[in-house]
Amino acid sequence: MTMTDALHLFLGHSACGQAVRRLDWARTPLGPIDGWSHSLRTVVGAILDSAFPQCLLWGPQHITIHNDAFLPILGNKPPAIGQPFEVVWAEAWHMIEPLVERAYGGEPTFIEDYPLVIHRGGRLEQAYFTFCYSPIRDDDGRIAGMLDTVIETTSKVQAQQQARLINAELAHRIQNTLAIVNSIFDQTFRAATSLDEARVTFARRLKALGQAHIVLTQSSWISAPMAAIIEGALLPHSTAPGEICAQGPPVNLSARQALSLSMAIHELATNSMKYGALSMAGGEVTVRWRLEPINGDQCLRLRWTESGGPRVAPPERRGFGSRLIEQVLADDFGGKVSLCYAPEGLRFELATKLSNLPDQGARIGV
Repeated sequence: MTMTDALHLFLGHSACGQAVRRLDWARTPLGPIDGWSHSLRTVVGAILDSAFPQCLLWGPQHITIHNDAFLPILGNKPPAIGQPFEVVWAEAWHMIEPLVERAYGGEPTFIEDYPLVIHRGGRLEQAYFTFCYSPIRDDDGRIAGMLDTVIETTSKVQAQQQARLINAELAHRIQNTLAIVNSIFDQTFRAATSLDEARVTFARRLKALGQAHIVLTQSSWISAPMAAIIEGALLPHSTAPGEICAQGPPVNLSARQALSLSMAIHELATNSMKYGALSMAGGEVTVRWRLEPINGDQCLRLRWTESGGPRVAPPERRGFGSRLIEQVLADDFGGKVSLCYAPEGLRFELATKLSNLPDQGARIGV
């Protein structure tokens, strides 16, 4: 067996071991493998036999030799074996260089979840790594290189960041919900003529709020389908087929818009059951919404129309429902609302620009 064959034995049979064999090292600062020092051959053999991501930098030019486990960290970068480390990680070298120099100076570095912006998938991306840069000595005891033992922690860090965002958003939603409940409680018990009436009204309003929360939870509180919100708010109030008709194109609402619309529809339906179309046989409620141009802007228009009920007259005082519709709903949608107590039946309308809604993909023809 020749000396060259013997030296090749320590390279193993991994993909990176074969890459080391094939490379013309005479064209690199390390020179032919036959001339490598014992310490260099030993550490390269140990790296190639390791299942943990490792990369060796050797010599003042920081020539790179890594194992198969290091390949996922490189992604689709050009082959790194035999290249200077600063060429391989040129985009992040300004962050890495001080740590490399520290290792070449004899001081190891251990860092957890170190943020680096790297280019490995055809674009720059934010990544995180936990690694140790350790000095490596040659046969004479002088520091000749550095060993990078590393694991990528991008998924873990992103999961932690997402959890923090979710917790913060959850706390915000809880505070908002408590504020809504407090407002419902205050308005309900202030306007009620008896404690029993207040209890029943309060329970129904909480149920409507809870139904909207169910829809939002199913969509992870990102947005909610308008149809589902309206359907959930109307469901407890329909006692006969054909009494309520709700139709419109797919439109998504923000969490805040979903909650306020759900409460508004509940109040309209409750009022209709007490005094309007749903209070007598043959009465009907139609809820329709559409997307249409208004003054050059693409807009959402929602209409609530009652018919077949008793003659309607404006109320003597404005209740919780009126204030909710005229103030809260208008603010949450950034639009205009109107309530018309026409003798033949109540009319309600909401109009807002499509840009005030979270889903711009809802631009469909009607």
